[in-house]
Amino acid sequence: MKKIESFQVNHLNLKRGIYVSRKDFVNENALTTFDIRMKEPNKEPVINTAELHAIEHLGATFLRNHSVYDKLTVYFGPMGCRTGMYVIFKGDLKSTDVIEIIKEMFLFIKNYDGEIPGSDAASCGNYLDMNLPMAIYEASKFYEEILCNLKDENLNYPK
Repeated sequence: MKKIESFQVNHLNLKRGIYVSRKDFVNENALTTFDIRMKEPNKEPVINTAELHAIEHLGATFLRNHSVYDKLTVYFGPMGCRTGMYVIFKGDLKSTDVIEIIKEMFLFIKNYDGEIPGSDAASCGNYLDMNLPMAIYEASKFYEEILCNLKDENLNYPK
């Protein structure tokens, strides 16, 4: 079997940031998958499932209610390795094209105060596994340390 694209990224040199993971085309319509890497792989502890789950609910709700990105968002969810999130937007995009919306989303999460949307048994298959205080902590850390200080190494995969 051929190795999929995301397994070909050298995770030993990967920094936290926003990366174009892949581009797919449905007919002539481009879809861009972004790797929102919140933790340095194999160097930092991963994000626990409860806070990752809360980030997923908050981020997806934010994007689906955004005045522009509601129609551009295809998917927002966690990486299996628990070092970040994936977001898929319609369009042939670069990392620099989405910096502001990612910053806006993480600012929303870090300042969130209330009940997590969809955190009830009727709305979610694992509603008890959420941790808002830690989701806010992880979002704040990523926002302040990385999103407010983005460099080329945080926007382009290492060679």
